[in-house]
Amino acid sequence: MISSIIFIILFAAGSVFFAKNVLKIRRNILLGKEVDRKDNPSERWKTMLLVAFGQKKMFSRPIPAILHLFLYAAFVITQIELIEIVFDGAFGHHRSFRPALGGFYTFMVSFIEILSVLAFIGTVAFLSRRNLLKVPRLVKSELNGWPKLDANLILIGEITLICFIFMMNGADEVLYSRGASHAENLGEGSLNLAISSHLGPILFGGLSDGALHTVERIGWWGHITIVLGFLNYLPFSKHFHILLAFPNTYYSNLKAKGEFTNMTSVTNEVKAIFDPSFTPPPADPNTPIRFGAKDVTDLSWKQLLDAYTCTECGRCSSSCPANITGKKLSPRKIMMDTRDRLDEVGKNIDANKGEFKDDGKSLLGDYITPEELWACTSCNACVQECPVNIDPLSIIIDMRRFMVMEQSAAPTELNGMFTNIENNGAPWQFSPADRLNWKNES
Repeated sequence: MISSIIFIILFAAGSVFFAKNVLKIRRNILLGKEVDRKDNPSERWKTMLLVAFGQKKMFSRPIPAILHLFLYAAFVITQIELIEIVFDGAFGHHRSFRPALGGFYTFMVSFIEILSVLAFIGTVAFLSRRNLLKVPRLVKSELNGWPKLDANLILIGEITLICFIFMMNGADEVLYSRGASHAENLGEGSLNLAISSHLGPILFGGLSDGALHTVERIGWWGHITIVLGFLNYLPFSKHFHILLAFPNTYYSNLKAKGEFTNMTSVTNEVKAIFDPSFTPPPADPNTPIRFGAKDVTDLSWKQLLDAYTCTECGRCSSSCPANITGKKLSPRKIMMDTRDRLDEVGKNIDANKGEFKDDGKSLLGDYITPEELWACTSCNACVQECPVNIDPLSIIIDMRRFMVMEQSAAPTELNGMFTNIENNGAPWQFSPADRLNWKNES
C-alpha cells in the first residue's frame, strides 16, 4: 500500500510538472505570427507517416539511420511494457498482464528485450561517434557547453534505463525458477524471456532470495524513475523532437522548395501599381507593420515550432555549401539561436506576470549576425537534409528581408543590383533597350 501511494504521488507530480512545461512551450510557439497549414490534410498525414513515423529521410545516411532505428523502435515498443508498469505501481501488483496474455506476454517482453539490446548497441555507438570518433558535424563550435552535455546525458540515461530493465527481468527470472517471486498466482518455472532467461542466472544466480527481491525492486523503481525523469527533462532538451517531430512534419511546407512566401502588404502594393482598379483590403490599425523579422515574435508559429523540434544532428550544416567552405553560417546554429532567444522571451514573460518587458535584445544582432545570414546561398540543402522537415532557410530569408526593407543594410554588391533594377529594370548597368546590341556586333 505504501509503495502504491509513493508511486501515485511520484507519477502524478511528474505528469503535472511535464504538462506545465509543455504548456509554456506551447505558449512560446504561439507568440509567432499566424500561418495557414491546414490545407491538404491527406498529404500532410502521408508526410508525417513517412518522415516522422517511418524515418524516411534518415536513410540518406544508412549507418546512423540504422543505429537511430534501434533506439527509435525500442522507445516506441517499450511504451507497451510501461503501461503494465504504471498499472502495477498504482495497484501494488506485479506483472499483472501475464496471466491473461500467457505466451503472447512472453513474446512481447522478449521482443522488447531484443530491442533493448539493439538500443544499447546504438547508444554506445552514438556516444563513441560524439566523444571518441568525433564525427565532424557532431563537434562543431555551436555544440560546445550545454548542447554537448545534453546529448551525452541523454545517452547515458538510456544506458542506465536499459540496465534497470535487465536488473528487473533478470532477477525475476531467477526468482520464478525458484518459485520465490513475490507475485501471486503466476505459476512456477521460468518466464522464458529471450535475453533475461540466459543473462539473469549468470548475473544473479548466486544471490539469495532476499537479495534478488531487492535487485528486482531497484530495477523496477529505477526504470519508472528514469522514465519520469526523462519525460520531464524533454522540455529542456533537444530530445523534445521525440514528441514534436510528428506535428512538425504534419505542418510541413508542402510547396515546392525554392518557392518563397510573398508578403501580403508588398503584394497588394504591386497589384495596385499594375491594376488601378485593385483595392487593397484595409490594414488592421492595431497591428504594427514590419517587413521581415527582427525578433522571434516576427516569425511564424511554424518557424518557432521548427526551433523546438531541432534535433541538433547537424545534417543541415554538413550539407550547407557556405558552411562547408568555411563561412560563418550554420543552419543548425540558426535554429538553436532561435530556440534560445524564444526561451529567453518566455522567461521574460513568466517573470513579468504574463507580459513581455523590452529587454533591449533581439534575435538579429544579439544571437544571429548579418554575416551568417548573407552567407546563405538559398540553395535549400538544409531543408532537404533535415530528417524532420525543419526549414532554416525561411528564417534566414525573413531576417534578410528586415535588413533590406527596414534597415537598408544589404551588402554593397546587392545595393548595386537594386539600383540597376530600379533604374534599368534589370540587374545590369545598361538599359533594356541596349541589352540586344550584341547581335549587331560583327
